[in-house]
Amino acid sequence: MSGQPMPCNPREVGSLFLFEKLSSEQLGQLCAEGRVEKFEPGPVFTEGEPATCFYVMIEGTVVLSRRVGGDDVEVTRTSQRGVYSGAMQAYLGDRVPQVYVNSMRVTEPTRFFVVPAETFADFMQEWFPMAVHLLEGLFFGSKSTQRAIGQRERLLALGSLSAGLTHELNNPAAAAVRATATLRERVGKMRHKLAVITQGSYSPEVLANLIDIQERTAERVAKAPTLSPLEASDREDALTDWLDDHGIADGWRIAPTFVQAGLDADWLDQVAAAVDEEVLPNAIGWLNYTVETELLMDEINDSTNRISHLVDAAKQYSQLDRAPYQVADVHELLDSTLLMLSGKIGPRIKVVKEYDRTVPKVPAYPAELNQVWTNLIDNAVHAVNGAGGEGTLTVRTALDNDRLLVEFRDTGPGVPAEIRDRIFDPFFTTKPVGEGTGLGLDISWRIVVNKHHGSLQVESEPGDTRFQVLLPLTAAGPDTPSEETV
Repeated sequence: MSGQPMPCNPREVGSLFLFEKLSSEQLGQLCAEGRVEKFEPGPVFTEGEPATCFYVMIEGTVVLSRRVGGDDVEVTRTSQRGVYSGAMQAYLGDRVPQVYVNSMRVTEPTRFFVVPAETFADFMQEWFPMAVHLLEGLFFGSKSTQRAIGQRERLLALGSLSAGLTHELNNPAAAAVRATATLRERVGKMRHKLAVITQGSYSPEVLANLIDIQERTAERVAKAPTLSPLEASDREDALTDWLDDHGIADGWRIAPTFVQAGLDADWLDQVAAAVDEEVLPNAIGWLNYTVETELLMDEINDSTNRISHLVDAAKQYSQLDRAPYQVADVHELLDSTLLMLSGKIGPRIKVVKEYDRTVPKVPAYPAELNQVWTNLIDNAVHAVNGAGGEGTLTVRTALDNDRLLVEFRDTGPGVPAEIRDRIFDPFFTTKPVGEGTGLGLDISWRIVVNKHHGSLQVESEPGDTRFQVLLPLTAAGPDTPSEETV
């Protein structure tokens, strides 16, 4: 917006702290190339628009704000003479996006000294060449440092995830290997038992009954109910007594397998009624091998499904086969991240999911949101471990007006009030040397606020710390946020 043009007085401009060391000639050149404008209450410029001017306030009151989600969040309000905003990075040229990084409005009639961005850049390079070089080095050096340490932060997270995933994959893989070896042994014994049975003088009708019982037993294994420890113990005792009463050797060894398969005394009565008494011991032994092979195959199936599930979670987490920008279900992202971090979370931290499954999908960069979840969960785990290693991590989703809330709550010692305003600052960390780079929350803030136009905030007291991510439910489309100084 343009203000009302007013005369430019070099002496008045020179009284502003930004220009107080300039010569009379330089002040005259400033007034010749710049201008004084008076703005009535209202907006002066808007965040994201091309940065065309550099503004220095002569008198009045200015308010600077940032767009967070659907809200304008006030970051500065001042009446101090000489404060400045606008095209502050014009001297960097087209090496950075030249847009306003915030919005400025005035609350009363306010006068500014206004310099076009190109003119401001020329003055800087002509009058302060050494300062420009130093500022360029500071700006791009800071960006380079942030990128390098940001990559290190990602590598640390990747290493932690890789270790956790390897651990999680190793358990079902080892179980499948053990079950396969045992299955081979049991199948061999079952073939031997079948040979013993077929060598006996049993009628085809008896053998047909045995095969029928075997098939029905296998079906029963697939439908075995889950028993409490007390129920399982009572049933084992009953089956052991039944086997002993019918002259079956080592009944106490067979009973637990039958109970796990869902067999009971009534079922064994049906078996005993279907075969002759002299056939019963071999029939029971054969059925025992049948049950064991079915249970082992179930174990192999569960193990391989677990491996497949972990691989799917890894793909979901990495988003390697997905478009960078898409409409995503945050619950799928949260579940994959929690699964990937389950090894790091450990058994002493209870994870509680309070998901509102009715919330809609949101437009997002899923891989980057997974990085946010990783950082916030990692911080929560570190906090709980610092308080003794036992606690609860609660992950909650809900609708918050026109935004989606994702909250991570831990029962750690909390964030002290004196550092709460600094935790999102780059390189600030409370972790011991070597354990944190101080960029986890800074990266998370940039992903949520700059890339997703949402907000990231913290509420904390001892035993109840909540990091809250608020994401807009709608978006115009994928974009790349403008760079800004740190």
